[in-house]
Amino acid sequence: MNTLSGSDPILDCAAAAAFEQDRFGGDETKEWPAMRAAGEALAHAILADLNVAGVTPAQSGRVLVLVGKGHNGGDAMLAAAQLAQGTNWSFEIGFIFSQNRLRPLAERAWRELQAEVGSERVRAVRRTNAAGSYIAIIDGVFGFQFRSPLAKLALSWLAGANEMKAELKCAVDLPSGLSDPGAFQADAIYATGIFKSPLLEHVGKSRLRYLDLGFFVDEAEDEIRVLTSRVLDPLRSLRAVDSDKRTYGQLAVIGGSRSYPGAIGMAVAAALQSGVGNVTAFVPESIAPAFAARWPEAMWMGCPETEEGGIAMEAGLMIRRHLERATAMLIGPGIGREAETLALVADLIREIKCPLVLDADALQPELVDLGSAPRVLTPHQGEFDRITNLGGRDLSELNWSVPAVTVLKGPVTRIFDGSVVYHGIHGGPVLARGGSGDMLAGLVGGRLAVQPNDLALAAAQGVVWHGMAAQWVAEHRGEIAVRTSEILSALNSVIRP
Repeated sequence: MNTLSGSDPILDCAAAAAFEQDRFGGDETKEWPAMRAAGEALAHAILADLNVAGVTPAQSGRVLVLVGKGHNGGDAMLAAAQLAQGTNWSFEIGFIFSQNRLRPLAERAWRELQAEVGSERVRAVRRTNAAGSYIAIIDGVFGFQFRSPLAKLALSWLAGANEMKAELKCAVDLPSGLSDPGAFQADAIYATGIFKSPLLEHVGKSRLRYLDLGFFVDEAEDEIRVLTSRVLDPLRSLRAVDSDKRTYGQLAVIGGSRSYPGAIGMAVAAALQSGVGNVTAFVPESIAPAFAARWPEAMWMGCPETEEGGIAMEAGLMIRRHLERATAMLIGPGIGREAETLALVADLIREIKCPLVLDADALQPELVDLGSAPRVLTPHQGEFDRITNLGGRDLSELNWSVPAVTVLKGPVTRIFDGSVVYHGIHGGPVLARGGSGDMLAGLVGGRLAVQPNDLALAAAQGVVWHGMAAQWVAEHRGEIAVRTSEILSALNSVIRP
């Protein structure tokens, strides 16, 4: 089993404990640098999510940090020390089991927080105070070694924290109590160093963030993995000086209709920024001139239309003449469901040898398994249910008759390559608007044209790039008064530090 470079294993709690024992062996001289790195990464992630919520470091306010006995509490207090730099926030530290029961590194983190921030801004509190509101509540009570059920004292603290008002409620590594009654209700969960499998139970409930601390260097092979920004590292390197547009492939795109013209435009716009050498778009002739004026970098081929404005069957000959040099093809954005158009698509899929991306209305049960070309399928949940008969069973039970990678879009996007399920956790609710899926299809199609022999890599790069650009938009522009097309302007920002 080969796994993608730039992905890390998702481990259950027992495996995570064994990994940490093997890596650190209880040696505090090794554990302390890792704790400091976790605290710094936590602070950065918290500030980023607060910025999405419209909270800036210049605002005044207070932060509540809930601390247990061990390393999670230490991580949280070191994050508080980082948050104090450049802000005038005050910090209330709730020691759930009293300061006297802190483990050595957590005690060291508490002393460092006091020394760096000072007693005027840091104080220990004996119980929760629901009066007023907090900028953030940070849950650092229990880590992945939590054993159910929650103790009475912890329940009392967590109940108080759940009732309080805060711009952001976040958990270190895992929310305390996990799924127990009375567990901490986190808006965001920050997995520090290892992405633990219980986090997958929180998909669609909390924003999931993976704070990569460099524990893994692509050597582990596991059947469930999380994608990291490292998958985009090839996009950050210099291009060969003797390259030309043919070096980076040619993407053919088939889609669009009078009823859905915008989808194909957004897909092509994203493909043009994917790094592919050439993009040729086959669209109904009535919409081709306007798109050629807006995106002249692509070659727009106006096709004969049906009466309803879709691509007509007679366009097949013209399309086939231009496919000889295509290294990948994207079919579907805005194409509609006219019988004639879908019949043309079926004929093309039977004949095409280059790899395909099938998206939107090209994701029909009678189309996805046709022909022999390898393909990437990019359904959302409704489309996935339409083309499979899994009935809610696991994605890994898919068994296509052709080589295929499935990209199941959602709050966490899952990619299944036939043996490994990869989880793309970048993005978030800013993507919950029309057109974001079309842009993803364009990015995946473009990356596939560049590297036609690696479907999983093209899918993973598209998913991570798309998600990271969406997060950049959210952090700089918020999640509400933005347009999907703003993701395009952020694509460059997330691959150039």
